[in-house]
Amino acid sequence: MHLAEIFSEKEKNKMKKTLTIILALVLALGVLAGCGSSASTPSASEAPATEAPADASEAPAALTPLVVGASSTPHAEILESVKDVLAAEGYDLQVVVYDDYVLPNTALADGELDANYFQHTPYLNSFNASNGTDLVSAAKIHYEPFGIYGNGVSDLSELQPGATIIIPADDSNETRALLLLQQEGLIKLPDDASAEKGVNHLDIVDDGGYNVTPVQADTVPSVLANSDAGTIAVINGNYALQAGLKVADALAIEDASGDAAQTYANIIAVREGDDREELKTLVEVLQGDEIVNFINETYKGAVVPTK
Repeated sequence: MHLAEIFSEKEKNKMKKTLTIILALVLALGVLAGCGSSASTPSASEAPATEAPADASEAPAALTPLVVGASSTPHAEILESVKDVLAAEGYDLQVVVYDDYVLPNTALADGELDANYFQHTPYLNSFNASNGTDLVSAAKIHYEPFGIYGNGVSDLSELQPGATIIIPADDSNETRALLLLQQEGLIKLPDDASAEKGVNHLDIVDDGGYNVTPVQADTVPSVLANSDAGTIAVINGNYALQAGLKVADALAIEDASGDAAQTYANIIAVREGDDREELKTLVEVLQGDEIVNFINETYKGAVVPTK
């Protein structure tokens, strides 16, 4: 073998060793890198715990029932408008609608209702005296102005002698109707006549030459509708609403600052001594700005908040 060949063979062996060392180093670095990567990844047991979801089975607290009797218009409508507000306070308002003025009080006295909303204080006092009940006013909410409406009469100055004037016959509403007729100069009552004292058609000092005719309060609108042209009637506010009459069409209405408007404000009635928190909340909500605005915007003067 020549010297050059021997030298060449040695060089080849040296290169092989060098490549082997380089390959070993590369493999070693790869193993180290893999170990480093593995260590930087947290195990399942080391992963941060996530917040447990809320228990979906937890039901909201049950609402406390609050049962209130009311006339359909506007009382039940006003109560319906506050259901969501009371629900937010924890109360389930249940409105029971009545079409007379006796059952709401007997149901309240018997404990079937928590409160009622349909009457004014003079009527409540009369009912208590006649039935031996102990119902009281919790608060004044609104009043419904009595109005004078005409059949074929567009102004009170057109009223002819002998014309019929229809009024409600029950004590408190008759008083109120007569005071309105006197307010408009159509009749004259005794000097001491007042809403608190009460008057009826027999107390009229001067009827102005008109035929003042009492009829059942809830029939006044229909009696007027079927009367002769030239007749007028004094109609309770809620009955006027039910009959589709508008305050804007009235020939005259009660003075808002007058004795009758203050005396005959509609109230929330409760049993004497019943001062439960739900009843206080009911009154607070009904006297709140939201409901005052609802009444004004909805009834356009046919129902007036006392606040």
